[in-house]
Amino acid sequence: MAEQKEIIIPLLPLRGLLVYPTMVLHLDVGREKSIQALEKAMVDDHLIFLTTQKEVSIDEPTEDDLYTTGTITKVKQMLKLPNGTIRVLVEGLTRGKIVSFNEEDNYFSVHVNPFEDMPEKDVEDEALMRTMLDYFEQYIKLSKKISAETFASVADIEEPGRMADIISSHLPLKQKEKQEILETIDVKERMNRVISIIHNEKEVLNLEKKIGQRVKRSMERTQKEYYLREQMKAIQKELGEKEGKSGEIAELTEKIEQAGMPDHVKQTAFKELDRYEKVPASSAESAVIRNYLEWLITLPWSKKTEDDLDIHRAERILNQDHYGLEKVKERVLEYLAVQQLTHSLKGPILCLAGPPGVGKTSLARSIARSLKRNFVRVSLGGVRDESEIRGHRRTYVGAMPGRIIQGMKKAGTINPVFLLDEIDKMSNDFRGDPSSAMLEVLDPEQNHNFSDHYIEEPYDLSKVMFIATANNLATIPGPLLDRMEIITIAGYTEIEKVHITRDHLLPKQLKEHGLSKGILQVREDAIVKIVRYYTREAGVRNLERQVAAICRKTAKIVVSGEKKRVIITEKNVEEFLGKPRYHYGQAEQENQVGVATGLAYTTVGGDTLQIEVSLSPGKGKLVLTGKLGDVMKESAQAAFSYVRSKAKELGIEEDFHEKYDIHIHVPEGAVPKDGPSAGITIATALVSALSGKAIRKEVGMTGEITLRGRVLPIGGLKEKTLGAHRAGLTKIILPKDNEKDIDDIPDSIRSEMDFVLVSHVDEVLKHALVEGGTQ
Repeated sequence: MAEQKEIIIPLLPLRGLLVYPTMVLHLDVGREKSIQALEKAMVDDHLIFLTTQKEVSIDEPTEDDLYTTGTITKVKQMLKLPNGTIRVLVEGLTRGKIVSFNEEDNYFSVHVNPFEDMPEKDVEDEALMRTMLDYFEQYIKLSKKISAETFASVADIEEPGRMADIISSHLPLKQKEKQEILETIDVKERMNRVISIIHNEKEVLNLEKKIGQRVKRSMERTQKEYYLREQMKAIQKELGEKEGKSGEIAELTEKIEQAGMPDHVKQTAFKELDRYEKVPASSAESAVIRNYLEWLITLPWSKKTEDDLDIHRAERILNQDHYGLEKVKERVLEYLAVQQLTHSLKGPILCLAGPPGVGKTSLARSIARSLKRNFVRVSLGGVRDESEIRGHRRTYVGAMPGRIIQGMKKAGTINPVFLLDEIDKMSNDFRGDPSSAMLEVLDPEQNHNFSDHYIEEPYDLSKVMFIATANNLATIPGPLLDRMEIITIAGYTEIEKVHITRDHLLPKQLKEHGLSKGILQVREDAIVKIVRYYTREAGVRNLERQVAAICRKTAKIVVSGEKKRVIITEKNVEEFLGKPRYHYGQAEQENQVGVATGLAYTTVGGDTLQIEVSLSPGKGKLVLTGKLGDVMKESAQAAFSYVRSKAKELGIEEDFHEKYDIHIHVPEGAVPKDGPSAGITIATALVSALSGKAIRKEVGMTGEITLRGRVLPIGGLKEKTLGAHRAGLTKIILPKDNEKDIDDIPDSIRSEMDFVLVSHVDEVLKHALVEGGTQ
């Protein structure tokens, strides 16, 4: 490096920029002192000294703010721009070092010692140049930011110092590092420094590449999914689908989180959601998964209503909604009392058994209201497929959950009052036995883990209060019946029906027909007549129809303008309802021979049964007619055998079976009749016909007979007594073993009836037959 004679030239400070020797570049100059320095240089020999400011932010630099080493350059061109700045083209000539500053009028001038690189080079210089060039080539390949043409131009440079300067200008160095290379006067040292810098840059680039690959690998999946989702959004937008699956997935995720599912169910839901996200929207599987997720989300898993444990309020509501039915009300209040003490009792499983129209379904609704629970009803009438209860497996087309899970979804809470209506009407066939599937639902030990084939996850039914209704307990399988607490609702007495009509049915029908008490009044004597002569049922459904008929005819009268107000009395009931349909009072108008009144228990409540016996000359042939079942036929055979064996004692010809054919008939032959309770009635009718003694018209009887004449107990005494009362009977002969059942009969009926307890047919005949023949 050769040091030349000191020169004095103008100074141009640079901000954030550095010029190496042999470099040619444009500069924009705007500061006043800098412009003056340029103009001075143009006047003299076009030489100007460029050095860099230590701090870019300083507008008026002093000598302390500038690096002392810079570049002596030649101004090749100068152009004034419209905005007042000057654009100059400069060429770097050689390095220089400031010896001293001179402050002129409007610019700085400096005393500079120039340093020029020596043109000679030795073997070491050559080796350093090759190394530097090789490193630079490797750097270009890694960075991919420098063109091949640039490398070619650098490779053509012969001077080592110039090569080092040009390579430095292409490297992404900080200003301070570039300044250090500029200040390195010795060429060998400069090349070593540049080689070291390129080596470091190569290491950094390699490390960046590794980090980039690692980050790329970790981000590749999410990034790829993101891009794919964006592409899918674009495709769906073109196809006219709003938001597509991405918005739907986010919505489903939020719903799953808020559904309150147990952890194992939530895990299943998210697994299915992941499958749903991957399955194309057009696929049939997509709809199946979506439907399954909707079921999981909408099912109540933890939401519950708080029971109102106020017993007095519950009792008040039950009494408001239903007249009578004391046993059921008492059972509900007992449940509430235990709940209040324990707060953990499992939901009871009640079965309300009784004839149609006695209020079983409406009573369940009242229980829900008294407990402040949600109410849901599922009708089981005609269900013959097990999957109706347990649901279908999701592999089947059109699969859906069973009625229990559907009911829970409809209820919206995990502790509703769940009514299983007509549980006795379920049947079974080749598709399975639904009553067996109900065993798990109604077993308190199992139903906390109820398994539905569609949902596949265990569901807790232990907090549900199940109430089943049935007309006939005989058709319910034993194991299912064993799981339920049976509460029998026999039917209503006449007094209860009058109360129900006055307090419930009439106000309800008035409202439904747009009438009021001021327009239609039904007096109590009219209600009694309607109950006695226009209905004969255990419940009140037909009674409500009669009230509705009166309301309809009243509406027509009022609308047509005939009257503004209608009053129904005992005298004008027939004008509205026509002639009486039933006879009230004695089942028979007079004592008759060979006609006995039996009591029957049917699915529609208690009723009376006329059993007729007639004799005709013959040879002891026994004929039974009236669509009798096997039990009734056996009862007739047993009664016939007993009468034959006791003929002498009963005052009957001992050889009657050789002289007469006996015909036993139960009228209304199209109606099926069966049941073990007609034995003593048939025996009494036989004895009456054979002895000629009449049977008392006010007597009804029920009881089975043995060949020795013993009277066996029967069921349904309350229902039969109500039927006898409706028919106008005043005396009932019943087995002694049924004495305990008399307590179930309402006091109002018991006070009007005479109950005769018997244990042998002799006692029956004593009370049923009129001594002295026909009267």
